[in-house]
Amino acid sequence: MRRYTNRFINAHHQISGRMLSAIAVLPLSLTIAACSQPNATTADSTPATEPTTATQKATLVEQPQAEIMPVSAPLDTQSTILKNISATVYKDANCGCCKEWVGYAEGHGLNATAQNLEDVSLFKERYSVPQQMRSCHTTVTTDGYVFEGHVPAKYMAQFLKNPPSDAIGLAVPSMPVGSPGMEYQDKFMPYKVMQLNKDGSTAIYAIIDSPQQQI
Repeated sequence: MRRYTNRFINAHHQISGRMLSAIAVLPLSLTIAACSQPNATTADSTPATEPTTATQKATLVEQPQAEIMPVSAPLDTQSTILKNISATVYKDANCGCCKEWVGYAEGHGLNATAQNLEDVSLFKERYSVPQQMRSCHTTVTTDGYVFEGHVPAKYMAQFLKNPPSDAIGLAVPSMPVGSPGMEYQDKFMPYKVMQLNKDGSTAIYAIIDSPQQQI
């Protein structure tokens, strides 16, 4: 009887370990899927990972990671808040979400010139973007201000209207699902817009808890 009990306990531990591993990679899978399939917002689109077992397992354990919530309203509407601003966007030629962000920024009036590079990190180093603040593309205005990653047009315009004296620009680290250019179905992950300072330090510029705050 003891031998069968031990076998049951060992099997239970193995199953629990596989469940926790599947849960831990779920937010990362959504991020990768959003960047590789930026236009996957229609009803017949499918996520990059199998939704059945991962979704069922995710309900068993509370998630300590950033919450990914449904979007209840469109991300934003077109505007001209970046009119008369010109910038170069340094990006990888194969990055779908970079292209989506460029189109988004141009829709808000930005005069953008995209440069496809083999090694974008060289320009991140040139413009002093800290390693922990980096994302997939780097935007540099003609005035020399840096906007790293999927920064909402709203905060770009706000920053450029009155640039802090000690700042070189803004950054949205990594690639948050639901940020401009990272739309994926109806998902949204809260994130922070960070201020990049001349001395290499950073500070929170804005906290984005909902899609409406990006408008």
